[in-house]
Amino acid sequence: MLIRLTEESDWEVLKTIRLAALRDAPTAFGVSHQQAATHSEQEWRQRASSATLPRFWLALDGLEAVGLAGGGVDKLGRYNLIAMWVAPAQRGTDAARRLVDAVKAHAADIGHARVVLDVAPENARAARFYQREGFVFVDEWEPLASHPGISVQRMAWLAPQSR
Repeated sequence: MLIRLTEESDWEVLKTIRLAALRDAPTAFGVSHQQAATHSEQEWRQRASSATLPRFWLALDGLEAVGLAGGGVDKLGRYNLIAMWVAPAQRGTDAARRLVDAVKAHAADIGHARVVLDVAPENARAARFYQREGFVFVDEWEPLASHPGISVQRMAWLAPQSR
């Protein structure tokens, strides 16, 4: 399994896996499949470029993209783990852990000691996974942008203090 940042030339792979994620788990993300499907080639190229934020990482099994995670700084200056998804056939492997590790490492590399994400508490499998990865629930809730009737709770991870 290879985990790597996307490059502009990966735009079609990024588009394919992102749309697959949105079809598979339509209420887990802040954007809908319908919205993402309307993005132009140029928008997908921009998203795939490692020169822009958020950045996206792919989990590759050979030449096949089997997972995706993104990371970037929001308007409040928080580093967010976003767009996390692993193909059903790869769930239970180390793909998800390695994607999250890549995002956390990047955040730390650019000076962020904290990474946040939003998860619906009823998504118990995801919540348990994030807890195993060192994230804890914090008392912050907000409606999911793509489905305002769903409330998501913030989780946070703190980088270990260097000695």
